[in-house]
Amino acid sequence: MRISELEGKRVAIWGYGREGRSALAALRWRLPSQPVTVFCSHDEAEPLREMQDPALRIETSVNAEMLAGHEIVVKSPGISPYTSPAADAALEGVRFVGASGLWFAEPRAGRRICITGSKGKSTTTALVAHLLRASGARTALAGNIGLPLLELLDVQPPPEYWAIELSSYQTGDAADVDVAVVLNLFPEHLDWHGSEARYYADKLRLVTQAAPRLAVLNAGDQRLVELDVPADTRVLWFNHADGWHLREAMVYRGDVPVLDARHVALPGRHNRLNLCAALATIEALGLDAVGLAAQAHSFRPLPHRLQSLGLRHGIESVNDSISTTPQSAIAALDCYRGRRVAILVGGYDRGLDWGIFAERIAAEPVAAVITMGQNGPRVFEKLKPLSLGNRFFLAEAEEMEQAVKLGLQVLGHDGVLLLSPGAPSFPRYRDYAERGRHFAQAAGFDPELICAIPGLGVA
Repeated sequence: MRISELEGKRVAIWGYGREGRSALAALRWRLPSQPVTVFCSHDEAEPLREMQDPALRIETSVNAEMLAGHEIVVKSPGISPYTSPAADAALEGVRFVGASGLWFAEPRAGRRICITGSKGKSTTTALVAHLLRASGARTALAGNIGLPLLELLDVQPPPEYWAIELSSYQTGDAADVDVAVVLNLFPEHLDWHGSEARYYADKLRLVTQAAPRLAVLNAGDQRLVELDVPADTRVLWFNHADGWHLREAMVYRGDVPVLDARHVALPGRHNRLNLCAALATIEALGLDAVGLAAQAHSFRPLPHRLQSLGLRHGIESVNDSISTTPQSAIAALDCYRGRRVAILVGGYDRGLDWGIFAERIAAEPVAAVITMGQNGPRVFEKLKPLSLGNRFFLAEAEEMEQAVKLGLQVLGHDGVLLLSPGAPSFPRYRDYAERGRHFAQAAGFDPELICAIPGLGVA
């Protein structure tokens, strides 16, 4: 649905985070006198009132009946359409759209590269943008990575390429996609999607529904191998011997060694596979990926993703606050094999199975596991039998400061203090970035120096 089609309709915006703010700004830019209702929190209402906009109605509570008074609701990504009141309002005929969906409906120049996956989508999207810019192309980096697409609604001159990260909440918004990239699939956000099967189906809408001209897929993920790709979509595989893949730390294109990834700021096998995906994407666009591969050396890693904060008293503190699944916590541990590690895990409890994490700890014990957050007690009980005989130190912490203190005590003057929670940050924190800043502060580093995502916007 294009923004112009909202004119004269009963329109609401539900949620006034950054996506909601971008939606209201876009409506006011294109339709300055359009009546709009904003459903928001009490804290968000005050800056809205300060606008003194006579066509703006502010509601600090929401239910299905209130939503049903509108024809179209621009919904924030974090609000699930599968639960009340959204599901009830949809039965009453309310049409829900995402802010990203409004952007995708607008005609624009530039090729659209959309990237999703259960892990690694931000890094891969940033890598694609970095490599495209290194080729001399004007490129936009936006989406779920931290810059809503609507904030780049009328950017001039238009970029040649759009590198867009999409979460599973947003993949259904995508349309007219040139290249769709899916990195991997494992259970995530089950509270939003309602089931594992629906999560996979929603995630894969980027390929099955958006009708991309080309899909870049991971040959190492069986669900992607078995995916019924639309007939008009050509597939380019990475993580396959015929394409871009890894042999130890060396990046290969077919049988040709191209880049030693040990000298790139992308720790861990999963990050190096992200580089393979990015190079496969560059190749899919018809560019010289082999020639551009060396540009990965100048890539600046993103904050909160295995981000080394530095050394203090012999201890390296690593901020991996973006980690929201047990699998991602395991991937983080894999990066520090051979070193003494105290890992801090736990957060919002989505009911995910921590059995695989327990198996990893049983097979390769670490120096310490400190649990915290809502699911901390459940993870603690899962690991407790494994800690018998002092195989590793196990403790529960009430707050970040206590968790950091316990980890540092165990490590002494040698090792890695690793925040890789394997769980979302809420309700304790607003988002993973706030959690990462808190960890940095507790570990003795300046939290304001670790936050900027390099390259957002158009360059």
